[in-house]
Amino acid sequence: MKLLKKFIGYYRPYQKVFYLDMICALVISAVDLAFPQILNYLNATLFVSDRQQILNSLLLLAVGLCAMYAVRALCKYYVSAQGHIMGSHMERDMRQELFDKYEQLSFSYYDNNNTGEMMSKLVSDLFEIAEFAHHGPENVFISLLKIIGSFVFLCFINVPLTILLVLVTMLMLIFSMLQNKRMQATFMDNRRKIAGVNAALQDTLAGIRVVKSFTNEDVERKKFAESNEKFLQSKKDNYNCMGRFQGGNSFFQGMLYVTILIGGGFFIANGTLEPVALATYALYINIFITPIEVLVEFTEMLQKGYSGFKRFNEVMETPIDVHDEPGCVDLKDVKGVIDYKDVSFSYDGEEKVLDHINIHIESGKSVALVGPSGGGKTTICSLLPRFYDVTGGCIQIDGKDVRGLTLKSLRQAIGIVQQDVYLFTGTIRDNISYGNRNASEQEIMEAAKKANIHEFIMSLPDGYDTYVGERGTRLSGGQKQRISIARIFLKDPKILILDEATSALDNESERHIQKSLEALAKNRTCITIAHRLSTIRGADEIIVIGERGIEERGTHEQLLQKNAIYAKYYRLQFEE
Repeated sequence: MKLLKKFIGYYRPYQKVFYLDMICALVISAVDLAFPQILNYLNATLFVSDRQQILNSLLLLAVGLCAMYAVRALCKYYVSAQGHIMGSHMERDMRQELFDKYEQLSFSYYDNNNTGEMMSKLVSDLFEIAEFAHHGPENVFISLLKIIGSFVFLCFINVPLTILLVLVTMLMLIFSMLQNKRMQATFMDNRRKIAGVNAALQDTLAGIRVVKSFTNEDVERKKFAESNEKFLQSKKDNYNCMGRFQGGNSFFQGMLYVTILIGGGFFIANGTLEPVALATYALYINIFITPIEVLVEFTEMLQKGYSGFKRFNEVMETPIDVHDEPGCVDLKDVKGVIDYKDVSFSYDGEEKVLDHINIHIESGKSVALVGPSGGGKTTICSLLPRFYDVTGGCIQIDGKDVRGLTLKSLRQAIGIVQQDVYLFTGTIRDNISYGNRNASEQEIMEAAKKANIHEFIMSLPDGYDTYVGERGTRLSGGQKQRISIARIFLKDPKILILDEATSALDNESERHIQKSLEALAKNRTCITIAHRLSTIRGADEIIVIGERGIEERGTHEQLLQKNAIYAKYYRLQFEE
């Protein structure tokens, strides 16, 4: 019921369309129910009159019936067109709401969920929900009106025969309910399996260059074939269940006709039913059975819509573990003083990644984090903009706990340059202006100049309007990195995080990037994660992070004099 109430809530913005849709459905049902009564009335009155009177009445009868069916056609148009449009609006609303939810969820959600599955919920699931949103209420309303209306008229014709009809219908209903549970399970499995296909596809296409470089196309084909085969098997189970459901209901519909003929013949033989009345009864039986067929089809639609909406709702009810706390304030007049006070952290309550970390960084100073992979360097940096929340201790900027600051103002004050640069599909201008959507053309060019990429951009045929390709595939690693640095220059944050920004570049590109990064870091509080120790010799403090947390700290010269872990790393790189 909770799920149903939430689903009904999506109709609220479209109440007028919905109610008019139901009124049109009522008119359609009324017209369909009226025809056998009109025919019955004409059989008893007009069609027993003389020839001339019948001929004189036909024109008026034709006009009346044409008007009746013209109104029915208009109502059918509204139900088919505006009803579908209403469903599409609801689909749009749900898709936007789901996308907004994806945007709000923290990194921990994306650590545990596949992009392909999320896309499946955003596209295919919502299509099934929209179909149900439109056809569901309309089909149920029309079908119930026709079933109840025809049942009433059938009772007027012959009550005992109608009771037999109801008994067969009840058996059909019991069978449908039993099959319905099986269908629900198969449709849920079907949704999961198609999500698996999407996940396999997304994974392969995203890494297609790696696939081809290792000539592992056959491996990927096999992986995709497995998920595709699982989906096929799920569809087989699904269609077998549907076949039993529809076949069984078809049998019971046949039993309704058998009941009419055998029961009608019995009552005619006993003189309690006229043959003409049985003919009218047969007309209403058709009206009675057709909506039952619609309800049978609706059950399939219901299960698809229900399974899709259930998956949609699972995402919508996922708690947002990183959010603006009550009473939080904007971070203003940022100086850039950073304090990690007794900070501990673990992913999903597992073994601690960080344990009692204490770091103090003065405004405008630079701190470098070095050490083996897996020590927690990136995690330390991810906690500052609250991509994750600390599980112990606190982090402060200018003496304010980051959990007491609005996420927007906190993240606007922090610029991040990563090793794996992400460029969005679009032009170079689009990607640089991502740092400030309101930036002027002059400001964009100025940022590019500071990042030492302006001259390269101007050498391109389309300049700043050059299309970068998906994920920036048309550019080299160094070019992409400098565009990302220009993006940060445009953002102009007071705090800077450099996460191995040059480790994947060649020596020539590294020199260019290093100059850009030095210009970017000027007058900003800077945290640098580096494996190439030559790039951090000028840092105000170097902190060595190991398995036991902070193992060494000091300037480059102090750590070399100490002749311990850092000195060992430095000698190894120097020898290389």
